[in-house]
Amino acid sequence: MSKPVAIITGAASGMGLALTRHLVSKGWRVAMADIDSENGSRLSSELGADTIFQQTDVSNYAEQARLFSRAFTWGGNRLDFLAANAGIDDKQSLYEINEALDADGIPKEMNLKTIRVDLDAVIQGIWLFKHYARKNNTPGGKIVITSSAAGIYSMATNPLYTSAKHGLVGLVRACGPQFSEENITVNCICPSFVPTGLCPPHVLHKFPKEHITPMSTVLKAFDTFIGDNTMTGQTVELSLGHLYFRKQPEWANESQKWLGEESGEFWKEAYESLATTEGNL
Repeated sequence: MSKPVAIITGAASGMGLALTRHLVSKGWRVAMADIDSENGSRLSSELGADTIFQQTDVSNYAEQARLFSRAFTWGGNRLDFLAANAGIDDKQSLYEINEALDADGIPKEMNLKTIRVDLDAVIQGIWLFKHYARKNNTPGGKIVITSSAAGIYSMATNPLYTSAKHGLVGLVRACGPQFSEENITVNCICPSFVPTGLCPPHVLHKFPKEHITPMSTVLKAFDTFIGDNTMTGQTVELSLGHLYFRKQPEWANESQKWLGEESGEFWKEAYESLATTEGNL
C-alpha cells in the first residue's frame, strides 16, 4: 500500500515545519510549499525522499496550481491531506495617518496582501484540493486550515489579519458539512500564541512564557482531525496544552434558526432558477 500524501503550505518554518516533521515520522509523504526557497529546499533535502519542496507564493493561483499538480503526480496520483497553513500579518496599517496620495490627492490603494495570503489563497487551496481528492482511488481527503485565536477574538493591532482569520472560521463552518457528502472533511485550528517566524524575535524574547502555547498542542490538534473521518466544519481553539472546540453563536430567534438550518432547499431552488434564467438570456 502506498504512503498517504500531504501538502503543507508555510512548511519551511514554524507550525508548517513541525507538522511536516511529524507526518514524515508517522509514515507520510509531504509536499512542502513555502515562499522561502532556500530554507525549503534545504529542509526537504535533510528530511529525505519522503518530501519534495515547491517554492510557492500561495497568493499566486498559478503557483499554487503547479504545487497541487506536482504533489498529486509525485504521490502516485494520490492526495490525502492539505494543511492550508501559510500566513502573514498586516503589511500596512489600517490606522496609518500619513497615507501616500496619488496625483489627485486620493489615498493610494491599501496593501491587502494579508487578505490574499491568509484568506483568498486558502479558498483557492480548497478549490484545488477537491479536484484532486475526487481523483483518488477512494475519493475524498482531509483539509485542516490554520486560522488563529484572532479568528475568534479581535486583534486591534492587526485588523486585516483578524478579518482574514475570522473569514476562515466562517468558511469552514459553511463548506465543511457540504464537502462531507464527498468524503472530504474541512476543519480549522485557532492557535493562541505559538512561537513561529511570524513573530519578530524581539517580541518573542519579551513575551510572557506562561502565555505561550507549545507546538505539541498544535500537533495534537492536527492529529485529532487527521485521525477522524467524520468530524467536519469544526473550529478548535488551542491554548496552552488544551483544545477547546468552539461552536457558532446560538440563534437569536426561530427566524434566524430557520434561515441558518432549514432554508437550504429554498436557496437551492432560487439559485437554480437564477442560473436557468441567465442561461436563457
